[in-house]
Amino acid sequence: MVRFAAVAVESGNTRIPRAGTRVPTSHRKRPAKNRVTFVPPFAGASGRNPAPSELNRRHFLGALAAATVAAVGAARLVVDPQPRTFAETPVGDVATSGPTAPAALLPPPPLSARIPLPGGGALTTIPGEGDLLALTVDDGVNSEVVRAYTQFAKDTGVRLTYFVNGVYKSWTENLAMLRPLVDSGQIQLGNHTWSHPDLTGLSKDEVAEQITRNDEFLKNTYGIGAKPYWRPPYAKRNDDVDAVAADLGYTVPTLWSGSLSDSTLITEDYIVQMADQYFTPQAIVIGHLNHLPVTHVYPQLVEIIRDRNLRTVTLNDVFLKTP
Repeated sequence: MVRFAAVAVESGNTRIPRAGTRVPTSHRKRPAKNRVTFVPPFAGASGRNPAPSELNRRHFLGALAAATVAAVGAARLVVDPQPRTFAETPVGDVATSGPTAPAALLPPPPLSARIPLPGGGALTTIPGEGDLLALTVDDGVNSEVVRAYTQFAKDTGVRLTYFVNGVYKSWTENLAMLRPLVDSGQIQLGNHTWSHPDLTGLSKDEVAEQITRNDEFLKNTYGIGAKPYWRPPYAKRNDDVDAVAADLGYTVPTLWSGSLSDSTLITEDYIVQMADQYFTPQAIVIGHLNHLPVTHVYPQLVEIIRDRNLRTVTLNDVFLKTP
């Protein structure tokens, strides 16, 4: 059994604690510019520490959730030959009431509430005022994480948008489990390119191939089209890249307003801290389907969503379909 000690890595003006192992460059997200700095544990979205009563409640709920997950052997950052995740918890061990119960998330808004897509530029937040949270997760490097996130959706009703890189075998290995949720609309698939390159370093033909190949993979494998939503790897795009994507029907580059910061291997506590900071009304939050720690903190993520009365949505839940 190997334990990873968290270390801090400087990236511009941001300190991002992560584990000591390195991830291949092709699998790493480059941090977006102007990312906010480290916020103290249990600080809210405003960056201010909550009142003592709220802090005590959060400590209690966090301890209770951690104890529940620890009971099934998955509440610590441990990597072993067969790591256990929340989604692998035997049915009899899953809480049916209290802060870790996988139920009672708010349903999506009615179809009549859908709004037109805003024109011009990238989509970074959900327009207007409301209670919506778009949790979007990228890549698919680790098949176990894709499976666990999908089980999380089945267990809780949380609605997710996956931005897929078709090159990873996770998308075929988990097809049988994932396809019913895609068909029902609970999980939406978006185009994240075939193999996650920096598109700004490619020719127009190469950009088109990356987007088209992934588009065809989604249609052939899942029977759906992902247009108009696409996410440029590393958030790297320019006028030429946008023009190629738009010519292919991908007119909405989808970025984010908050992040779980889990593109690299970081601690579970830090993931929860980022969720506490960024799970806010009308936010688009990015996470990743690459590393196991996030699969150990689903109860804490659900508790934050419930505590703030947020309504998880896919992009299709929010916006009218384009012709």
